[in-house]
Parts: sequence; structure tokens; C-alpha cells
Amino acid sequence: MPNAKAYSAASETSPLAFTTIPRREPTEHDVQIEILFCGICHSDLHSVRNEWSEFMPTVYPIVPGHEIVGRVTKVGSAVTKFKSGDLAAVGCLVDSDGTCPECRAGLEQFCPNLTLTFNMPDKHLGGVTYGGYSESIVVDQRFVLRVPSNLNLAGTAPLLCAGITTYSPMRRWGVTKGKKVGVVGLGGLGHMAVKFAHALGAQVVVFTTSPNKKEDALRLGADAVVVSRNADEMQRHTESFDFILDAVSADHDINAYINLLRRDGNLTLVGAPAKPLAVSAFGLIMRRRSFSGSNIGASPKPRRCSISVGNTRSPPMSKSSRSRRLTKPTRDWSSRM
Repeated sequence: MPNAKAYSAASETSPLAFTTIPRREPTEHDVQIEILFCGICHSDLHSVRNEWSEFMPTVYPIVPGHEIVGRVTKVGSAVTKFKSGDLAAVGCLVDSDGTCPECRAGLEQFCPNLTLTFNMPDKHLGGVTYGGYSESIVVDQRFVLRVPSNLNLAGTAPLLCAGITTYSPMRRWGVTKGKKVGVVGLGGLGHMAVKFAHALGAQVVVFTTSPNKKEDALRLGADAVVVSRNADEMQRHTESFDFILDAVSADHDINAYINLLRRDGNLTLVGAPAKPLAVSAFGLIMRRRSFSGSNIGASPKPRRCSISVGNTRSPPMSKSSRSRRLTKPTRDWSSRM
């Protein structure tokens, strides 16, 4: 059984530290990938610090990372989609049962027996799965994606979670030219949402508590920026949005944004606050508004998502770490957690 260099956290209070982890030999359907870049996702922070313990308790040691881009080094005998040397990517999923109604519908992200890229039971080696903060990974070819040759590899990595998490609900709710779209929070998810909404032709308004993010938001494609603590600015947008994507993971007043929706408008939550949000029933009922949630996307969507970004010629801003340089602990990253 081969070992791989990696960074892991031993507890919810410890920094990431250098270690080695086991990786399986490729089975007939597997693709072995040398990891070149791995995005740093907010989910990594939540998981390392066990902040979602009520829903997804962390098993330590944890090796996070599910925005993986690399090069194929070996394939199993039954693999037909990849060969050694190909550029490839792996997102949040590495397996599903393939037989349930969700899988048959092409919605593997809702499979009751899915396997996430890290911190889920590993049916091959036992223990839990280890993610992309490592130098290599082995994944079933069903969950490996081709990377178009025109994409910046470091910029491609965040598409595997932040990208698809924002792209999927926009397609689901029909974001297109002429729609007015709000994006709440300009972080890892939010900045991707702005770029996609702009690329889809929508009028894009960013809501932020940080006035110093205005310049970045406009540069990314926003048409306007609203400081959400300013009641007058918020009031000017009452009942005007077709769709709002909320990417905030901290506790906040969701009703302030629901009230900005026009009749039949939708607010989709992709941020994941640890505590429940209080929602006003009348804010939804009186204008036939809807409030929904969304996670990642099924396998074909990241492909369309990456093509969309490739056509914009403007890569994501999210930070990616170069996994080839696994020689010392990532002290800077862990200290900012």
C-alpha cells in the first residue's frame, strides 16, 4: 500500500501538520492522480475545527481538501476516460452507490450512501477518506473530471466546490439575461457567484458588510454594491430581485434579504451557518416567495461550470495551495483559522 505526504489536523484546536497517509493501489475502475493544486475551501475550516459537529462530526486526524486539480499517473484496466498524463480534477464526491433513485437521476450529491472526499468512511481502506491536502489521491473514474487545457490550473481548483456550489442553483432557478440577482457575501463562494451571474447576463448586486470590498465586487462583474448595514441602501432594493444567493456561513438576518425578493422570487442558501436561521412565514407567504438550499452539483455540471469559466478567461480569486510543495506545515493557513 503506497503512502502519500499530506497535512492533517489532530484535533479541533491543533494546526495543520506534516504527515503521511495511506493511499490504495488503483482498482480496475480507479484513476491515480498526482495533486498539483488544491483549493482552500471554507468547508475545510469548518471541518478541521469541528464546527458542524451536530451534522457532520469530524473524525481525527483529518486531511481536508476537495478542490483538487492534478495529473493522471496511473489508471485501472477498465478505465476508458483517462490515461496517464491527462489533466484531471476531483471535487467533493469520490463515490456513491450508483443504484438509488438519486444516482439514477444523475444527482449523486443526494445519494444516501455517498462518500465525500474527506472525513467519510473509506470502504476500501477502512477509517475515513483523506482529501486533497496531500500529494496524491485515487478515485473511481466516475468522479474524476477532465480539465480543459485552456484553464489556469490554480484558478481551476476552486471550481470543484465554490464554483459548482454557486453555478448549480443559478441554473436551477433560471438565472439569465434580464434577471436581477443578489449575492450575499463576497468570500470564496460569493466571488464565484458574482462571476457566474455576470457571465449569464444578469444584473448583479453584491451585499456585503465590508465597504472595502466594493472595488473587488465591481471588478468581478457586479453592477452595484450594497453595504447591508445601511438601511437606506437596503430599502432602495425592496421587492426587486428575481434571485438571491446567500453565501454567508455566520448567523445573520435572512429576512432582510427575503424582503428584497419580488413576487415569486427565490433566495437560495449555500452558506452553512451552524445555528438555525429564523425565517418569517409572512415574508414568504405574502409575495409567494421561496427559500431553499443547495449543495454541490452532479457530475456533468462541473464540466459545464469549468467550460463557462474557461470562456470568461478570468479565473477565480480563491487561494489554492500547490501540493507539490509538501515540505513543511502550512502555518500561515492554520493560524488564520
